[in-house]
Amino acid sequence: MTAGQGARDELYGRLKAYEGRGAASAGVGKDLVNEPMIRHWCEAMGDANPAYSGPGAVAPPTMLQVWTMGGLSGHTDRSGAYDELFGLLDGAGYTSVVATDCEQEYLRPLRPGDRVTFDAVIEAVSERKTTKLGTGYFVTTRMDIRAQDEPAGTHRFRILKYRPTMAKTGRASREEPKALRSRPVINRDNAAFWEGVAAHRLLIQRCTACDTPRFPWLPGCNACGSPEWDTVEASGEGTVFSHVVMHHPSFPAFSDSGEGGPYAVALIELAEGVRMVSNVVGVPCDKVRVGMLVRLEFLRTDPDLVLPVFRGSEG
Repeated sequence: MTAGQGARDELYGRLKAYEGRGAASAGVGKDLVNEPMIRHWCEAMGDANPAYSGPGAVAPPTMLQVWTMGGLSGHTDRSGAYDELFGLLDGAGYTSVVATDCEQEYLRPLRPGDRVTFDAVIEAVSERKTTKLGTGYFVTTRMDIRAQDEPAGTHRFRILKYRPTMAKTGRASREEPKALRSRPVINRDNAAFWEGVAAHRLLIQRCTACDTPRFPWLPGCNACGSPEWDTVEASGEGTVFSHVVMHHPSFPAFSDSGEGGPYAVALIELAEGVRMVSNVVGVPCDKVRVGMLVRLEFLRTDPDLVLPVFRGSEG
């Protein structure tokens, strides 16, 4: 066994010791489940399901995590063990972080007026893994959520704490290959969409039973449940409905210079009535504004990937 391998094994043993320790205890949602937040969520997601409005409304199940989030003021209920675990990883050089996936289980609907409480535990720390972003450890936390002391759902959230493959400056050396963007997950439900993108066509699904457009691509209609659909090609016109500017972590693949950011990620409202997440290009990221007119373009990020992006105009 090499000295390096021994050090890695020792670190992994210390990380594994945190499994089962609490990440938050007796947490309380900062707000009751409420109609305004449900309405904002549904508007942002383009979800017009009548179950989420009016008398007897419930919250969309996928809002489960929303009621537990700390907001700008942060988490006051997070345990010392969680901070210790991240400090240990930071001290070992695994200073970058990216969320990778989440799993949710819904046990009962949440309704306006419910008071949400929760406990969280550090459920698992993986062995050291090598990814395209870098080498690091996957950390999974499990949150058990209650409403009026009744189990309401479980939320598992997984992140990767990693040491980037690029130099700390974010600049690639001459010997290092150009960083690539993550590949989309292509399956039988969305393969035709990505085929259209490769041909520089942005295709939107349309239900042939009720004519409702939908995006992202789904196997059935949210409005009427019909599995029958065809497609319409987007005109390319749109406006910025909402946006954020990403500063950290740095992803060199998102800039021509290789420095990785900042860059604008926006929810684009297309003229056809659907919304999609994409990048806004052509203007400084701090000039992107809600309501800005944008126009569809297709960006070849590398020989094997084309992505739809939107060019903004400061005018």
